[in-house]
Amino acid sequence: MSTGVLARRNPVAKLGAALLFSLPLVATLDPVTPALALLIELLALPFFGLRYAVVARRAWPLALAAAGILVTMTLFAADRSGSVLASPGPFVITTGVLRDALGLVLRVFAVALPGIIVFATTDPTDLADALVQNAKAPARFAIGALAAFRMIPLLTSEWQMLSLARRARGIDAGRNPLAKLHLFGSTAFALLVGALRRGGRLATAMDARGFDSGLPRTFARIQKFSPADVALLVVTALASGAALTISILTGFFNPIIG
Repeated sequence: MSTGVLARRNPVAKLGAALLFSLPLVATLDPVTPALALLIELLALPFFGLRYAVVARRAWPLALAAAGILVTMTLFAADRSGSVLASPGPFVITTGVLRDALGLVLRVFAVALPGIIVFATTDPTDLADALVQNAKAPARFAIGALAAFRMIPLLTSEWQMLSLARRARGIDAGRNPLAKLHLFGSTAFALLVGALRRGGRLATAMDARGFDSGLPRTFARIQKFSPADVALLVVTALASGAALTISILTGFFNPIIG
C-alpha cells in the first residue's frame, strides 16, 4: 500500500475528492478543461506515492477505449465543422471532428484517473469502514460490496481452471473463430453460474454471522475524518473550479446542455 502524504488521507475524503474533480469534466465538451484536469492529476501522483509506470500499467484499458473513441468519432461524427484535413472515401475528417474526439479522449482519461488513484492507494477494508463510519452508508451494503470486491481475484483463477478442465476433456476451438466464440460464451456462462452459487453461499454465511442483525456494529479500524481531509476536499474543489474557469476565460467552454 502506498505511503504518500495524500495516500494516508481518509478513504471517504479521497473518494469525495475524485468525485469533486470529475464534476467540471461532465459539464463541458471542450478539450481544455480535461487537459488541465489531467495535468493536475499527473502532477499530484507523486503526493499519492504512485509511480507513473505503475499507473500506466493499471490504465492500459483506457488506451484501448481512447483509440476506439478516436476512430469512431473521426469516421462517424455528425458535426463536420471546421477546415477539411482529409477525405478518405466517404469520410470527411475536419478540425472540428478532431477537436471533439480529442476532448472526449482527454475526458475519459481525466475522469478515470482519479478513480484509479483512489483504489490504488486505499485498502478495501478501510474504504468499507470509512463509508460506514464517516459517510453513514448502510453496513450491509458496504460490507457486502467489500466481500464481492475480495472475490474478484477468484474469477481469474476459476476461468483458468475452467479452460484447463475443458482442454483436458478435449474441448478445443482450434483456429475456428466461431468455435472460439462459442467456447468463450459457454465458459463465461459456467463462470457466471459458479459466481452466483458462491455469492449465495457467502450471503448465507454472512447472515449466519449476524451481518444483518440490525444491532450497532463495532469496528477494529477507526476511520477519523481530520482537518487535513477537509483541506483535501477544499483544494480539490478549487483546482477543479480553476480548470473550468480557465476554459471559460479562454473561450473554449462548450457546455453539454445549452
